[in-house]
Amino acid sequence: MTGAMEFLRRQLSESAALGQLSVLAVAVGLVTGIVVLLFRGAIEGVAWLLHGQTTDGHEALGLEWRVSLPILGALGLGILLNRLPPDSRRFGVVHVMERLARHRGRLPLRGAVNQFVGAVFGLSMGLSGGREGPAIHLGAAASSLLGEAFRLPDNCVRTLVACGTAAAIGASFNTPMAGVIFAMEVVMMEYAIVSFIPIIIATVTATVLSRWYLGDVIEFSGLETDLRSLLEVPYIMVCGIAVGLVGGLFIFLVKTFAEFRSWPFWARATAAGAITGVAAIVAPQVLGVGYDTVNQALLDNFVWTSLLAILIAKTVASAACVGVGLPVGIIGPTLVMGAVLGGLLGAAGNTLVPDLASDTALYVMLGMAAMMAAVLQAPLAALVAVLELTANPNVILPAMLIIAVATLTVSQLLKQRSVLLTTLATLGVRYPPHPAAQHLMRVGVASLMSRDVVQLSRHPEPAALDSALSTKPAWIVVDIPGALPLALNAEDVVAYHGDDVAADPPDLTAMPSRSVGTVDVRATLQEALTELNRAGSDALCVTRATSRKPPEDEPMTVVGVLTREDIERQAWW
Repeated sequence: MTGAMEFLRRQLSESAALGQLSVLAVAVGLVTGIVVLLFRGAIEGVAWLLHGQTTDGHEALGLEWRVSLPILGALGLGILLNRLPPDSRRFGVVHVMERLARHRGRLPLRGAVNQFVGAVFGLSMGLSGGREGPAIHLGAAASSLLGEAFRLPDNCVRTLVACGTAAAIGASFNTPMAGVIFAMEVVMMEYAIVSFIPIIIATVTATVLSRWYLGDVIEFSGLETDLRSLLEVPYIMVCGIAVGLVGGLFIFLVKTFAEFRSWPFWARATAAGAITGVAAIVAPQVLGVGYDTVNQALLDNFVWTSLLAILIAKTVASAACVGVGLPVGIIGPTLVMGAVLGGLLGAAGNTLVPDLASDTALYVMLGMAAMMAAVLQAPLAALVAVLELTANPNVILPAMLIIAVATLTVSQLLKQRSVLLTTLATLGVRYPPHPAAQHLMRVGVASLMSRDVVQLSRHPEPAALDSALSTKPAWIVVDIPGALPLALNAEDVVAYHGDDVAADPPDLTAMPSRSVGTVDVRATLQEALTELNRAGSDALCVTRATSRKPPEDEPMTVVGVLTREDIERQAWW
């Protein structure tokens, strides 16, 4: 069994391990689908236990409940999470991207538990946020922990994290295509066939599981979402500018609230809860996820003053909850904000030119897609999402136009990056990695290292040295207790000693050698290159970590040698 696992790990360390990754993707999809279903069920169950309403029923609560629930919920989360170190209080999509950038894609179990409990409690208590961001965190963490359990190489774990991300979106929205595109466009920021196919498989698996349990429901089918006249095209462009301006304001507010990180966590969490509670006095629709508000907007059940109040309140409350770092998602609020703004713009169009304007439902859907694209800078994911949510291909043309205009308004007119990259920048994380670094991240060191290695002590017996050289190894690794090992080219050892081996044990450290560092066998080539540069060496001894801590005088287990030349050849390949 051990030999089979080692063979599998070696295959997965290669850049073309498509078949093996595809099999693992099925497991990731199943695990993620189960986790997402448990998460959704927990939110509704806890909400019912706390106040007798589902997360779509906060509006039915009395005024005192609407004000007190988010304040008490935020205070409770603040006290609970305030005891944790800052690294354990990072949640959602931003956390997944940060772990990919800095921690080899490894998401800790403790963080996932904090995300699950925090999001369930926070959304049940009416904090303004979405459930998709937490679901992505949970799906990515489940995938990462699966890779960690089988000690899979880091390049494989990165792909599994993307699989979990896409599967979580597919299972949450019943939008498998949007899940795949979101993972590639927003999280990985690359398109590679070796990642693309496993992500598709994981997403299909999770979505099938979700449909089996929840039913195959297209959220917004049957609505009048056709473009009535091409004369609306200029107005749709104006709508795109309006959505972009509101999206840019939302990003600015998130960044502003994030600057209060000098406050104790419980204080800024309570402040966000208070903002939400006050906003709920004017617009109770700000509480919780808010998808019932989207449905009401689609049915044109709001007057324009209500839509305006909901838009302002939801924008400020969601920015506060997300900005201060509460464990709620950011995708849901963008959809609600977009739907409400789209309803406003649709109502305006129908008032100005009732004979030409399309149904308000079309503008609600366009607003959702454009706001998601503008805030996340994910135009393709937003376009695919609106197609899957409506099951109407006629929405594609106007959606493409409004998405393009809204995205350009945020990125070019307002000079704003996506809310995710903006938040990462406040943490000092540069994202995405350089394309050359991304290329090296797809390959594990185990696929390129030389395994033709013999490990000897500093003063080997002549017979042992002679026996080692007789096997014609490429490298001889010299163990030095308490220090890094040395790597000797076996041909240099033969040339240095000649054919006659002295009677006394030689000192191998006196021979020409390469200064080396060490790197774990699961590392990617990018991690290896970083270690080479840090150590100022030109070769690395590839080691295998053990579950126990070895004594200081015990030599480390070296399974191969990787040189800078090996990495450079792969970089140019």
